[in-house]
Amino acid sequence: MDYSVIVIGAGHAGIEAALACARMGEKTALFTINKDKIGEMSCNPAIGGLAKGQLVREIDALGGEMAKAADKTCIQFKVLNIKKGPAVRGLRAQADMKEYRLYMKNVIGDQSNLDVVETMVDSITSDGIKITGVITESGAEYKAKAVIVATGTFLNGRMFVGLESKEGGRLGDPPSNKLSGSLLGLGLKLGRLKTGTTPRVNKNSLDFSRFSEQPGDKVPTPFSFTSSKIVTEQVMCWLANTNERTNEVILANLDRSPLYSTKNRMIFGLGPRYCPSIEDKVMKFPEKKKHHVFIEPQERFSDEMYLNGLSTSLPLDVQYAYLHTIPGFEKVEILKPGYGIEYDFVPPSQLNSALEIKGMPGLYLAGQINGTSGYEEAAAQGLIAGMNAALKIRGEEPFCPKRSQSYIGVMIDDLITNDLKEPYRLFSSRAEYRLVLRSDNADIRLTEYGIKAGLVDESRKKELHEKQEFFRDEIKRLHSIHIHPSEETNAKLVSIGTTAITDELSLYSLLKRPEISYLDLKHFTDINETVPGHFMEFLNAEVQYDGYIARSMKEIEHSKSLEEKQIPGNFDYSRYHGLSIEAKQKLSIIRPATIGQASRIMGITPADINVLLIMLKKHGRDSSD
Repeated sequence: MDYSVIVIGAGHAGIEAALACARMGEKTALFTINKDKIGEMSCNPAIGGLAKGQLVREIDALGGEMAKAADKTCIQFKVLNIKKGPAVRGLRAQADMKEYRLYMKNVIGDQSNLDVVETMVDSITSDGIKITGVITESGAEYKAKAVIVATGTFLNGRMFVGLESKEGGRLGDPPSNKLSGSLLGLGLKLGRLKTGTTPRVNKNSLDFSRFSEQPGDKVPTPFSFTSSKIVTEQVMCWLANTNERTNEVILANLDRSPLYSTKNRMIFGLGPRYCPSIEDKVMKFPEKKKHHVFIEPQERFSDEMYLNGLSTSLPLDVQYAYLHTIPGFEKVEILKPGYGIEYDFVPPSQLNSALEIKGMPGLYLAGQINGTSGYEEAAAQGLIAGMNAALKIRGEEPFCPKRSQSYIGVMIDDLITNDLKEPYRLFSSRAEYRLVLRSDNADIRLTEYGIKAGLVDESRKKELHEKQEFFRDEIKRLHSIHIHPSEETNAKLVSIGTTAITDELSLYSLLKRPEISYLDLKHFTDINETVPGHFMEFLNAEVQYDGYIARSMKEIEHSKSLEEKQIPGNFDYSRYHGLSIEAKQKLSIIRPATIGQASRIMGITPADINVLLIMLKKHGRDSSD
């Protein structure tokens, strides 16, 4: 009954946390209320997307599992924003929900150092100084040096279909009610958030001649750096649109919405701003007469279809009514209604950069309990929490990726420095150095940390070094090879979609043209087409954006002094004059670890930062005295 680490919850965050701890040699227990729901996709059947695709690559670079699972079980792959620059592209894959769940269940079951315990955890125990373990609903006590809470939407979860509600963490599963009280007893503050899901409908009840086809890429791009190619057959998705009649039906029934009813409002937690329900869209964007509905298969061999874009908590009869207004849905059969769910979360300003609760050694939180939305955000947090729990037990320094280093770092920094009021979603626009944080270089940025932690094997280490050597050698070679204007050369240039030349040009300079790819250079020199695709992606991006990348690196270096300027954990902000009352309050609550973090707290002004720097100098003199 004694473990090094206990992980509560077997969703995307819990899986990555448990695997990381076990793979780093710590005896780990993964607690779940249902072994058959390990890796369950509670909402949309997809992995990745804009910014989220980078997260999946970063998880893979550090030695996590999500990218491998996606490559093995997803049934349609597509690079979003493919016509734009590499910094804002995002790989997204349609998942077979059943296959994904079975893959993750098998990986967990085969992992050494990892036990799965099927029971509900009611409380977390502490000796007043540090976390000591958990107690289950049956009263059994399990000891641990660290506990990672990854409970998703299960804390005091309540589901809503119209004005009818019942307890639940998701459809078909009970909530975790007592654990919230335990967290409160440990001194944590809790809040309330809301999310939702869409109706699932019978494929055979739809008229697909009324929809437009949405195929995947002809040559699918893998998520994992270890996958050479995707060999699974791709499936089709479809696109429909709501219309003014849809809006009319929804507006006429808002009094039956648990979110908008003036007499019977039942949901008070804020929902995700960037993935709103259809009733939210109609209310908040009245100028829009139609909204996209993506029709996506939940499994390759299932008739159950997911309606991406139609999240709702309206009553079932209203769901039927507004679906009937959409061309192709006249005879729709709903297999499972859409529903809203409200749940407890822990405002993440109570966490440090390691995802450990401040002042509560050994207690880590990951996933939706921290106020995030999305499988990818949850998995990334789970991996970092798991790594840091194991590192702490080893007596080593935590791994806290910086904003300039990864999207994971951007997300964690956003969470711990902001007063979260709604579910957080990661976007590329949140990353000030996004041109440096591309999916093609996630391994260059992060894999060394995975190697150091013991999560990345020798074959991955070897491939990383091969990629670095390939880049160095090819850059040198492309600088040395020049093409000269001639009829034959210019004919080749025009044939690959670029302009002719009038002066000598190096192949390096030719590759800087945005319409040219590394593979196009085979018309002028020998190209090694057998290297992994991400080798060539990396080379393309580094050459075509070298000036912008160099500028970003200078900005990162310039801000380094503030990012690394430490603030003592016990710093007394009230002791010194000059800060505004708001600044003193926020700094005292959030307790940023560095000046860089302090500067990103909402309400903290540049003047406050200047005062804080002076205060730290004085604090240093006082300490030396």
